[in-house]
Amino acid sequence: MVRAVLRILGFELKGLAAVGQWMVRHRHGVPEGAVVATYTKAQTFMLSLMLFAMAVETVVVDLLLVALGVPAWVRFGALFADVYGLLFGVMLAAACVTRPHVITSSELRIRYGVYLDLRVPVDRIAAVRTTRNYNESSMVSIKDGRLGVAVSSQTNVTIELTEPISFVRPFGGRAEATSIRFFADQPEAVLAALRPVLSLHSQA
Repeated sequence: MVRAVLRILGFELKGLAAVGQWMVRHRHGVPEGAVVATYTKAQTFMLSLMLFAMAVETVVVDLLLVALGVPAWVRFGALFADVYGLLFGVMLAAACVTRPHVITSSELRIRYGVYLDLRVPVDRIAAVRTTRNYNESSMVSIKDGRLGVAVSSQTNVTIELTEPISFVRPFGGRAEATSIRFFADQPEAVLAALRPVLSLHSQA
């Protein structure tokens, strides 16, 4: 329980840092020469719509509470909750933009905001292909060694591994995966970046 609370606090702090990085157009963990694969396109519209609706709700609820003459502590409590909800949405958006998937000559780094950061050594990738799935059950799911990292319930790239790889789940639990499905805005670009690297490693 304590570990989960500390991880959540860590997510909040990293999310706040991501807002700052977003403002200065800085991407986290992208070395020189790396290929960046974004994954935010599928969720941008819905997230923007949600933030707009929450902003309107914050104003309307506060005006309503003032009109009803409720105690100040109730009004400020509701205002705090609404503003925190808005901030959370902004932190999520910023974290996803500033922490894209990254492909280098040695690894594929699969991420979802501050919640998942999985480094896959290239020499453990047996195959990569596009496989579109629009019905993922959750943001991060693992079943029978098959890991899914979804955006808006979608994945479109699958990698098969030569051996299981261990990773840390969002709330700190550990699991192993033998294949990974994830979403990229341009899945074909991910394949184009990975295949030459895989070819070089297979010839080594």
